[in-house]
Amino acid sequence: MDQIQFKRHRRLRKSAAMRAMVRETHLHAEDFIYPLFIVEGENKRNEISSMPGAFQISLDLLKDEIDEIKNLGLKAVILFGVPDEKDSCGTGAYIDEGIVQQATRLIKEQAPELLVIADTCLCEYTDHGHCGVVEEGYVQNDPSLELLVKTAVSQAEAGADIIAPSNMMDGFVAAIRKGLDEAGFLEVPIMSYAVKYSSAFYGPFREAANSAPQFGDRKTYQMDPANRLEALREAQSDMEEGADMLIVKPALSYLDIIRDVRNEFNAPVIAYNVSGEYSLIKAASINGWIDEKATAMEMLTSIKRAGADMIITYYAKDAARWLQET
Repeated sequence: MDQIQFKRHRRLRKSAAMRAMVRETHLHAEDFIYPLFIVEGENKRNEISSMPGAFQISLDLLKDEIDEIKNLGLKAVILFGVPDEKDSCGTGAYIDEGIVQQATRLIKEQAPELLVIADTCLCEYTDHGHCGVVEEGYVQNDPSLELLVKTAVSQAEAGADIIAPSNMMDGFVAAIRKGLDEAGFLEVPIMSYAVKYSSAFYGPFREAANSAPQFGDRKTYQMDPANRLEALREAQSDMEEGADMLIVKPALSYLDIIRDVRNEFNAPVIAYNVSGEYSLIKAASINGWIDEKATAMEMLTSIKRAGADMIITYYAKDAARWLQET
């Protein structure tokens, strides 16, 4: 052994205290954004069958949910509406008494310090399930922008702190920024779904939000999972159009994209740890195949290590609770 020269890296792994001291990536409760699915009606807390532990919640039960979120140290929620009535142009997305607008006002009255992020899209509100205006079986870009601007302004008027457009129409950031500014909301930032892939990992979300497309798919406006350079082009366009923050969605299969975006742009990067990624861990843990806490925390750590400043995740409450315990 005297003749062998090598590094003793294990010196810094010898004990839990030593490992904690040299740990490079840390998770905090304020890193997480918790998604909420708001439904109409009363006394509804519907567990989503493909997302155990995640629920659709009616407005009257929102107070207890917000109290729990605050007590866990979470600082932000993102709202998705699940309306009873839908139509071809997604009217429920932008009316004053829309389900997200009502929820926003309730949350801001109860917890004004909690950041409310409004998902700005039409798919939950259209009877065809697509994210824009459909003509002759094709989602039209420019007519969709007009409705998305109306939606963003309506959400800001209700008190949303951040607008998060997720529709992937060309020019959506520029249109929404102009609409918000003209309506007097110059200080409301845009958290753009800049890099959103057409992913199979969205399946459970479509049950949660009742937003599955009634024909075709979303591949003409969401990105091809095989493309990497396209992500940088999309993010660059959104930054030039006025985005304040950039979302990469999904997260776990796109850690390389998160790192690319983090390296390229001087703006906060948010990773969306999507429903399918959550459900994979849930299903495996329910079957006793993996340790849920250890696996979920490793996943979230990998997302932050890849470069995400914040993580939208259905594990937000669990992760915050686990952090409190340790």
